[in-house]
Amino acid sequence: MYNGIVHFIRKIFNEPNEFIPLHVPCLNGNEKKYLSDCIDTTYVSSVGKYVDRFEEIVAEYTGAKKSVVCVNGTNALFLALKLSGVEIGDEIITQPLTFIATANAISYCGAYPVFIDVDKSTMGLSPEKMKTWLNENTEIKNNTCLNKATNRRIKACVPMHTFGHPVHLNELVNICYENHIDLIEDAAESLGSFYKDKHTGTFGKIGILSFNGNKTITTGGGGMLLFNDEDLAAHAKHLTTQAKIPHKWEFNHDYIGYNYRMPNINAALGCAQMEQLPFFLKNKRDLTQQYIEFFKDRDEIFFVEPKDCSSNYWLNAIILKNQEERDSFLNITNDNGIMTRPIWKLMNKLPMFSNCQQGDLSNAQWLEERIVNLPSSVRYEN
Repeated sequence: MYNGIVHFIRKIFNEPNEFIPLHVPCLNGNEKKYLSDCIDTTYVSSVGKYVDRFEEIVAEYTGAKKSVVCVNGTNALFLALKLSGVEIGDEIITQPLTFIATANAISYCGAYPVFIDVDKSTMGLSPEKMKTWLNENTEIKNNTCLNKATNRRIKACVPMHTFGHPVHLNELVNICYENHIDLIEDAAESLGSFYKDKHTGTFGKIGILSFNGNKTITTGGGGMLLFNDEDLAAHAKHLTTQAKIPHKWEFNHDYIGYNYRMPNINAALGCAQMEQLPFFLKNKRDLTQQYIEFFKDRDEIFFVEPKDCSSNYWLNAIILKNQEERDSFLNITNDNGIMTRPIWKLMNKLPMFSNCQQGDLSNAQWLEERIVNLPSSVRYEN
């Protein structure tokens, strides 16, 4: 049933026999040159020219006023929540269909996730479902959104742009504003994705990116915070360096800080990767178009970018008829040396989050049973 797909994927990746992974980095630019420069100058830790350069390049590309590098996307999200004022006992609205880092970062703050359903058109947080849940379960007192059942403050909302596809951001921005909730964008997967010509991660109070080894660009491991508020960005940078007050020799600190700064050697990779980002995005979009053409006359539905969006197509996805067909597809492709994978298990089904509040999650459940990711790496040969 799926032998044609196996043959097609092997053909477009020009790999007749060997294993085809889901997504691997393309390190085909100045990576070695910049890494050698770090080694030659001995600036391999958290101080060096590539750290500043990487922050500047990404801020310019995304349109953020400032960006601050971090050791990974999870810690970037945790710090974003702390910077927005999230405290122990607060509640944070997010989606159940996400990588576990989203829910973990909320938990690091001592806060509680509230899981709201996604839209089938984006696989991300649904403004309509969020608005309905807020109307039924919360009230505004003294410019604070309170959960009527728990009397806890709902401090922030964290949508995640699944596989690089932007959520309906204009609606979420308005809902958050009306309910005195901070919008913190988990844009970990969406570098190079735009909603109505504005880059993801720049709509809310803070946005975060990830540069893990499987992302569109990589620094090996790493993350970044995106800011529209330059003062808040400066404070974030201070906190990531143990909140040390600059001085020639004294060790003075004025906040509880974090050892979250990205090393120069990782930022060097990031600079080389950003130089190639336009090629990566074009290459991946070309691959996507081939997938679209292949699946247009088949029963599987290829997931295309939402309306008014330009997605980076970090991971291509198809929707199968049901869970049985999904599992059959996964078995056949993986048994034939082609890595495919299902979407994540819903967060509310994991033991540590099973008691969290949730709304109607029917869309998330429907997608969890049907979504499969296809190989999506940048190809050296088209």
